[in-house]
Parts: sequence; C-alpha cells; structure tokens
Amino acid sequence: MSNFIYNSYCVEHPGVVRIYQADDERMAAIAASHQARTQSRWMVLAVVLAALAAGIYQATETWSDGHMLAAWIVLWAMAFASVALFTTPVRRAINMVRTGYRAWIGSRQQAAADERIWNAALQDARLMADLARAMDRQNS
Repeated sequence: MSNFIYNSYCVEHPGVVRIYQADDERMAAIAASHQARTQSRWMVLAVVLAALAAGIYQATETWSDGHMLAAWIVLWAMAFASVALFTTPVRRAINMVRTGYRAWIGSRQQAAADERIWNAALQDARLMADLARAMDRQNS
C-alpha cells in the first residue's frame, strides 16, 4: 500500500490559462501604448518650446538687450526638454524605491507576527510542537 498519491493530471484548465495569458498580454500592450503616448506628449512639448524659443530669439535679435530674454527662454526650453527626457527614468526610480519600501514594511510586519507567534508558542506546548515540525520540514 502506498503512503502517497501522485496525481499526474493537470489541475488547471488549458482554456482558462490561455484566457489569463491573453488578458495579461492585453494589459501589457495597453500599458506600453500609454507610456509611449505619454513620452510622445512630453517630446512634442519640448519640440514646441524649442521652436518657440528659436522664434522668439529671432524676434528679439533686433531689440537692444534682447539677448538676455532669449537666453532665459532658451534656458527654460532646455529645462522642459530635460524634464521630458528624464521623466521615465525618474518614474522608474520612484517605483523601485516605493517597491523596496513596501517590501521592507512587509518584512517588518512579518517579523512582528513571527515574534508574536513565538511568544505564544513559549506558553503553549502544542503550538511549540507545531512550530518545531514546521521548522524541521523547512530545513529538510
């Protein structure tokens, strides 16, 4: 007589798996198109500002002391262009920091829960036996 049962049949329906995969692919495509749309908007803004700066520079060339105004316009156009270029890496870094912080909070909560269970196990022999068996299974 055997001590275990080995199920060789599939526990997930292939059609359901395909539906979930198609849904994940669709959501990834939507996210990629949204990101591309957002990047293109920033780039269009940067190009428009650069063209505006060039046009204003040409208009102020005939003025006396127009160079300071043109320099400020070019400086602001460069600032907006740099914001447009560095938006994605900054957003990626912020998401990485946020994910790390959430993982740290989760690990701290898990450590506090483990501490509470251990303190309860010190008072209850049955709970301590369960923990010992679980630790033995984890080590082997």
